[in-house]
Amino acid sequence: MNLAAATNENLASISNTLIYSSMAVYTLAFLAHIAEWVFGSRSKVGRTAAALTAPEAAEAPKVQVRGAGGTTVLDRPKVVTRSAAGSRDVPDGPGAHGGTEQGDMYGRIAVSLTVLAALIQIGGVVTRALSVMRAPWGNMYEFSITFSAVAVTAYLVFLALGKNVRWMGLILVTTVLLDLGIATKWLYTASDQLVPALDSYWLWIHVSTAIFCGAVFYLGAVGTALYLFRDSYESKLASGGQPGTFARSVLERLPSAASLDKFSYRINAAIFPLWTFTIIAGAIWAGDAWGRYWGWDPKEVWSFVTWVAYACYLHARATAGWKGRKAAYLALFAFACFLWNYYGVNIFISGKHSYAGV
Repeated sequence: MNLAAATNENLASISNTLIYSSMAVYTLAFLAHIAEWVFGSRSKVGRTAAALTAPEAAEAPKVQVRGAGGTTVLDRPKVVTRSAAGSRDVPDGPGAHGGTEQGDMYGRIAVSLTVLAALIQIGGVVTRALSVMRAPWGNMYEFSITFSAVAVTAYLVFLALGKNVRWMGLILVTTVLLDLGIATKWLYTASDQLVPALDSYWLWIHVSTAIFCGAVFYLGAVGTALYLFRDSYESKLASGGQPGTFARSVLERLPSAASLDKFSYRINAAIFPLWTFTIIAGAIWAGDAWGRYWGWDPKEVWSFVTWVAYACYLHARATAGWKGRKAAYLALFAFACFLWNYYGVNIFISGKHSYAGV
């Protein structure tokens, strides 16, 4: 018995060491992403401004005939995406590296460090689970370290699939460091066994899907926030305005507003059914644990409010008058509801879910 307790204590200590080690590597990745943006800003090409003002961007594809009996060659038209409001066709920016070789090198280094940090963090989550032989989601500390690990993993999966998401790297690494800092400083709870109400196979089903949904909703929220900035930038250029140096240096390298809007919408639309399942699974678990499926507990209420907010967003996207910025504000409000449900409800409001601890 003493040997088992000592083993569990050692595993918990290893878990803590791995989490702190991942924070150190994430910090290196953060610095590499900073270097990527800095060296990328040295590119002097006026990309977005040229795309918005060049007359040839609106021309029809040219046809070239190679002599009698030759082959008619149709030049490949530029690939553009249409903004949510349908008012502008703008190509994507080159990315954080700005089209510079040195910026791209630092970006690749940053991604490599992010992969390493994610593997170390996942190791910390797994050893935390082994220290108590259960799912590592019994309190806010465990939820937080798993949440950020899933968010980073989702981002890396998008990269591995060839998606243009490296522009998100700096923001992602920054918020992961913030999440882990809050978790280790204020939310840390020593590993322990679950209370009876949590000791169920539904913990694996309900909480794991909640973590996955929240982590991917976060990626969508980042895209939505950047969409608002980029859309304002494109609107100013289209109206003949002159954005500031910072806007020209940073925003011109992002994907177009249309691409950011499409990225966020597809993520939120894909994850919404899984969030619906999360709420249903929680209700079934509540029926097993407390003898009722729904009791208007604060956590249940705000989970439902979050569901309604995302449902309104998806409906707004299908309504002509609410596309674009109005729908984006709804998406950010929905994610704010998710954050309040996690931090605010757990810390400031008492309910049946309060046993999860801080």
